[in-house]
Amino acid sequence: MEPVSWKLRLRVVMQRLTQPTCACMICMTAPTFANLVSLAHWKIALQTGIGTGILALVLTFTPIGQMFGEKYRNALLMGILTALADAWTHPGRFAFDLGEALLTGLVSGLLVLAASFVIEDRARRVRDAWAWMRKTR
Repeated sequence: MEPVSWKLRLRVVMQRLTQPTCACMICMTAPTFANLVSLAHWKIALQTGIGTGILALVLTFTPIGQMFGEKYRNALLMGILTALADAWTHPGRFAFDLGEALLTGLVSGLLVLAASFVIEDRARRVRDAWAWMRKTR
């Protein structure tokens, strides 16, 4: 088993800062989305993102860190780490105490999976779609 490279570690931390933060903002402000401009909500979402990034960085030093290089395992791991960070950061607002954290973890995992499909192979799918749209006009 080869160790995780520093390039992968940096990518993991940067992605874990952004994707869980977005997932937290979506789940925390739904259904009105009026709180997207609230600094208090941004603080909590950033804490969730930073917490997830730190957990992910620590895991890159273990054998579990190999999972970050695989699309589906990466999404599963990020969903779990985001749910843990969200539960630790703030209490949920749903009737079930961990409901918001689990929903945030699910949304984060789906964002990670969607991003991996879009940006893999140097954003080949995006470039193909752009070329197709330009051709049909």
